[in-house]
This record gives sequence, C-alpha cells and structure tokens, in this order.
Amino acid sequence: MARPRATNYDDKRRAILERSAELFSEYGYDRASMNKIAEACGVSKANLYHYYKDKDELLFDVIRSHLEALLAVVKAAQRPELPPDDQLRELVAALLEAYRDADAQHNVQISSLRFLSPPRQTALKNVERELVRTFSDAVAAVAPQLKGTALLKPVTMSLFGMVNWHYLWFSDGGAVSRADYAELVTRLIADGSRDLLARAPAPPTKRAAERRR
Repeated sequence: MARPRATNYDDKRRAILERSAELFSEYGYDRASMNKIAEACGVSKANLYHYYKDKDELLFDVIRSHLEALLAVVKAAQRPELPPDDQLRELVAALLEAYRDADAQHNVQISSLRFLSPPRQTALKNVERELVRTFSDAVAAVAPQLKGTALLKPVTMSLFGMVNWHYLWFSDGGAVSRADYAELVTRLIADGSRDLLARAPAPPTKRAAERRR
C-alpha cells in the first residue's frame, strides 16, 4: 500500500525547491549534494528522497517551476487590445516583476539546464521557446517590417539579453525602478527596430569580400 501524502506535502516540496535553487546557484549543481540540500532544508536525506528520487529530478523541477511561472505571468499580461508599444511594455514589466526574488532560480536556469538529460532539456526548452515566441510576436507588432525576416530573432533575443541579465546590476530602491527599466527596454526595442532594415549595412564590395578570405 502506498504511503499517504502529508497534508503539507506541497508546501514542503515548494520549500525544498526554493532552498535547492539557492544552493544550486551558490555552489553549482555539481557541488550541491543531496546531503547538503537535506541539511539546508532541515530534513533527513531519507525524507528528502520522499520528495525527490535524485538530484536530477530536483534540478529539473527547480527550472520547470520557474519557467512555467514566468510563462504564466507573461501570458496573463497579454492584452491584444493595447497599442503595440504598450503591449510590449506590459510584457517586459510582467517578466521583470516575475524575476523579483527569483535570482537563484534564474541563475540555475541559465547555468545548470545543460546538466539535465536530453529529454528533460527538450521539455524545458519547449517552455523557453513558448516564452520567446510570445515576445517575438510582440516585437513583430511593434516593428511589423521585421516579421518573416532574419532580424526578428536577434532583436527578440537582444530584448531577453537586456532583461535576463538585469539581476547582475539592478537594485530595488535604486535610481531606476522596474517600471522605469521596462520603459527603457521598450523604447530601445521599439525605437531602435522600426527602421532597422533601412539602416542595414550594404552588402560588402568585391574587394572587401576578398580581404576577408
């Protein structure tokens, strides 16, 4: 007969995920052992295995729960009735807010997803792709001339570059608020991409092409 779950099973599981994310972020996936995680969570190693059968499953759940939370927040922020610039700003602001108090989870996603098995990496990358697709559509609405071109993806990923790494310098209570930064990112993407194709560099001359060989 299967052992019944405790009434606070889900709460304990969430607490384990949060503490594990902090340890993975601080020590790296390799050095954050199950013994160390159990000790940090205040449970026995046997009890930890009641929630997660191994460290791989634990890492997967840390990243999965983080990505799914980000995607849910961004989807909830979609308001197609808004002008394109306003919609993009809403999405950027929602993502920045979702990153609040999630530095550890975000760092683990960036640094440790590669340690997972290929099937688990694929499952997580599918969530990442859905998140990217949402922003790519918003960028295409702001700069419709980019739709269907090779530039749409680099512009979208440049947006993620600005947002995903903000935690390295951003400080709540600093000179720039999350709302201010959402506005800044929106303006850089919207104003900088509208005539991007018109500013594209001319094809290299024959002499320049020969010099590159």
